[in-house]
Amino acid sequence: MLPSRIIKYLTSRGIQGPWRIAGEPGIGFSGAVVIPALAESARLFHTLRSLAENPPELLSRFLVLVVVNHRDDAPDEDKADNLKTLELLSSAGQEFPGLNLAWVDAASPGLELPRKKGGVGLARKIGFDLALPRLYPAADNALLVALDADTLVQPDYLSAIIDHFSSVPEGGAVIPFRHQEGKPGMERDAITRYELFLRSYVLGLSLAGSPYAFHSVGSAMACTAGAYIRMGGMNSKLAAEDFYFLQHLKKSAGISQISRTCVHPSARPSHRVPFGTGRSVSRILAGEHEAVLFYQVDCFRILSAWISLVENRIDATGEQICNDARELSSSLGNFLDNARFSETWEKLKTNTSGHQALRAAFHEWFDGLRTMKLVHCMSDGPYPRGNPEDLLPPYLEWAGLAPVTSPQEQLALLRSIQR
Repeated sequence: MLPSRIIKYLTSRGIQGPWRIAGEPGIGFSGAVVIPALAESARLFHTLRSLAENPPELLSRFLVLVVVNHRDDAPDEDKADNLKTLELLSSAGQEFPGLNLAWVDAASPGLELPRKKGGVGLARKIGFDLALPRLYPAADNALLVALDADTLVQPDYLSAIIDHFSSVPEGGAVIPFRHQEGKPGMERDAITRYELFLRSYVLGLSLAGSPYAFHSVGSAMACTAGAYIRMGGMNSKLAAEDFYFLQHLKKSAGISQISRTCVHPSARPSHRVPFGTGRSVSRILAGEHEAVLFYQVDCFRILSAWISLVENRIDATGEQICNDARELSSSLGNFLDNARFSETWEKLKTNTSGHQALRAAFHEWFDGLRTMKLVHCMSDGPYPRGNPEDLLPPYLEWAGLAPVTSPQEQLALLRSIQR
């Protein structure tokens, strides 16, 4: 009874493996909240309790699917914790009677994730792909929501997501976030610095006019099932799966910002991924003062000038645009030469018809990843990274905001404008 497009996706791009849904929650849901869990027995149920505070009528329409996972080379303590989580889930129905709670065992012997590809990306993909058949007949209009096992949500979480997708054309969305405060002292200072770094980068992208000016937070993203299928599903990356997922979603279905609600990721340190919140907090707490350094505003001023150059010189040749770019910045010129922009531009012009299509093709090529690489290139050259007290006031002045200098004030200000 599944639509042919879902069958085609599951056959050609869907997860291939031994994993199955346990808990028998039923079918016919209008959405699914997928929660990867790795050694989260102490935190997962706080997340579920926060989710259970949403209205019962909305909860009845959503599948809540926990993917308990680890690789076969995981530490023994993580494996033991996951087995404990599976035991707790099997008896959690009485504690959460309003949740259509189910789980996937990707932790028991024979079901563990593969060593080379097993990570949070694969765990999310397992959950999303297994949820798809449970969403029929809602199909394309059903919602797939990503959450993490150490993240808290608000009682308006589901209503905000549902209302948003009912009123926008984009198939993808990001949800406002605000990290939990963390323990007083160094941990709180560390998460303040890290969240401020994330927000300052997106502020720079926004001021520069980049179409990729949105946060990439794995526990704060959602899409329609139709958009998920069209983009080919979730990637299986060990880390940064959220960045690549949202970038692909932006190109194929569009990204918009949900309002009214907020998710609250954990502030705790972690060594389970090579980068991201947990690893950055760990490095700061370990005394690595250069673990999180900020970009100079000049990087984004040059980015802004580069985007404007292409927009305004749409009829020029690739060589002419590169020559103009070198006048803006030698670092930008070198970056474009290494990326073979001149040749790429001519190919884009050949394969598109009209200025609007060419601009869209340019932004697909100069995507979020190339944008980040350009910022890194300039930061490794004439505009070295530094501390927020020194580097962020010019951002705020450019944005027409009060140029506050303390990280706490800067974070509060950016939170207020990036809701």
